[in-house]
Amino acid sequence: MSLRLSVVVPSYNDAVMLEQCLHALVRQTRLPDEIVVVDNGSTDATVDVARAAGARIVTEPRRGIPLATSAGFDAAVGDILGRLDADTIPPVDWVARVHRAFADDSRLDALSGPGRFYGGNAAIRWYAEHVHMPMYYRFVAWVLGHDVLYGSNLAIRASAWRVLRKHVHRELPDVTDDLDLTINLQPGMRVRFDPSLVVQVSARPFESWARNNAAVGMARHTALVNRREVPFLERRRAWVASRAPGGDRRAR
Repeated sequence: MSLRLSVVVPSYNDAVMLEQCLHALVRQTRLPDEIVVVDNGSTDATVDVARAAGARIVTEPRRGIPLATSAGFDAAVGDILGRLDADTIPPVDWVARVHRAFADDSRLDALSGPGRFYGGNAAIRWYAEHVHMPMYYRFVAWVLGHDVLYGSNLAIRASAWRVLRKHVHRELPDVTDDLDLTINLQPGMRVRFDPSLVVQVSARPFESWARNNAAVGMARHTALVNRREVPFLERRRAWVASRAPGGDRRAR
């Protein structure tokens, strides 16, 4: 049976960029089986834009990306749950490549890739692409012992989400949803970060030091919340054990 693929896009007052994202999704070489736009209490034309693109609209009035993302994943009907931000512009073969990756590897639980940034100036784009992004998918991966998930460009198997939804901190303020999801991937889950699976993402989070520092602060808070529950060294040991000879080798 063919795998169904849903794409979840949380949005709060981001109608203009959402329209670009949905425009790219409805022109994919392999169309998604479902597009879910999570309206996170928008007061602009978000709902109208989503409806015009034929997307299914899920309403999550409680503000916050973790809540909106989780609501979308919970509501989606696909076997594979793609996740893009409203300011993401996927290439025309993004859905096809994601679908093929999971179809070709029945053990793959989660897949992600980097962003190539648009907007801002050249210095901002260079910092985002060559400093911020590699720091996340290299350093955080080293700390945890497994690949990371980037919120603007990821997909997980629905069966994996049903496990992870019990561990993520959707209700907590100031939690970065993709880092939280990454940290809570369970030993034995197979996760892969594919550097060639690139999407375009707005550089607006890096346009001011205040916004950049706020994002760093949220990431720090997310790490501390999870560290209080299970120390990172213990998590890393569990992942290493799951990849040991004779053990479950699905860690990456």
